[in-house]
Amino acid sequence: MKSIEEKIFTKIKKARRGTLFFTDDFLSFGTAKSVSKSLERMVAEDKISRVARGIYARLEIHPVLGELAPSTEAIAEAISKRDKARIMPTGALALNALGLSTQVPMNVVYLTDGSPRTINLGKRKIIFKKASPKNLSAIGRISGLAIQALKTIGRDNVTEEEIQIILKQLEKEDQYRLEHDILLAPEWIRKIMRQAIK
Repeated sequence: MKSIEEKIFTKIKKARRGTLFFTDDFLSFGTAKSVSKSLERMVAEDKISRVARGIYARLEIHPVLGELAPSTEAIAEAISKRDKARIMPTGALALNALGLSTQVPMNVVYLTDGSPRTINLGKRKIIFKKASPKNLSAIGRISGLAIQALKTIGRDNVTEEEIQIILKQLEKEDQYRLEHDILLAPEWIRKIMRQAIK
């Protein structure tokens, strides 16, 4: 008979390095308590890494840099998949994703229709804030980011240069998605985004 630990490790090893696992992924092998204990032992033995509370991975190995921690984006996506919740990057994260800012925020904030929570990653944090369904209804990745980025900059602060960067990014967005998402934005943002409609 394979021990719980062996079963867990076999499952983790089958996935490619960098894949994130939650304690719940292994509950078919034993009780929550025994699974947690096994995972803790494996972390202590350096077989796997603990990324955040209840999140584990066999980290990717870079030939020069060694072990690579998963990106905050990968962690947020994994949590949204597990919780079957929608998420939308906001604030500095949206600005960064669109190339409007080179600053990588220490704390990244996502709007979600799942549970609000904070995930601690050492010095950094991922914060999930509960949002109304309307704020999460964007179906285009770029158009959704554009709305959040413009809201962050603010109507009175947005520069012509920033508008041009956003319009350039919106050229890559599917027209149907763009037209759908424009209707979700405040009027001043709609005016900007309409310029991207071909």
